[in-house]
Amino acid sequence: MKLMQKVRAVESLFRILDKDIQKFRNQTGISCIEGCIQCCTSSRIEATSLEFYPLAHYLYITGQAEEIVSKIDQTNNAKLCPLLNHLNIDGNKPNCNNYNYRGLVCRLFAYNYDMDKYGNRRLNVCKIIKAEQKEEVEKARKLLQTRVLGPKASAYYSRLQFIDFNETQKLYPIGTAIKIAIETVIMHFHYNGKKAM
Repeated sequence: MKLMQKVRAVESLFRILDKDIQKFRNQTGISCIEGCIQCCTSSRIEATSLEFYPLAHYLYITGQAEEIVSKIDQTNNAKLCPLLNHLNIDGNKPNCNNYNYRGLVCRLFAYNYDMDKYGNRRLNVCKIIKAEQKEEVEKARKLLQTRVLGPKASAYYSRLQFIDFNETQKLYPIGTAIKIAIETVIMHFHYNGKKAM
């Protein structure tokens, strides 16, 4: 599969996931806490490079790709997300500079379930949501006992593997995953003689 086909395939997967997440939110009332950047600032987040191909393509066509790679290199900490805007110009709380192009791990972080060793569905939400949305979390847990509810993380990562198996076999610190995706896109367009729009 060619690079742009991969970009479009990942974008398509994200559209499906976003609908699944919205349905989950509607049924449970669970949502990320406004202004929370806990997952964005965690040094434990790992991702595949493939899930950031749409972001890398967007950064390339908007002329921001090399700036982000430099930012990753300058911070010398690939474990932190380079897209977090710590200080907004308009005085708002910190947020993601490229929210629409965030990766699969970012989309699934507060909205997914997995299976325990007995085959029971188990809700995965962050500690902050568990603490601040206790009723909603309990409602979701009860619903999960009777039926599938929301996205199953492993199922979405399996779908990602169908796009490019090799690109999904290694998890990287999030900054490294983003850097690899950007460098892949830059190299692709460089060798195909295309410049950023």
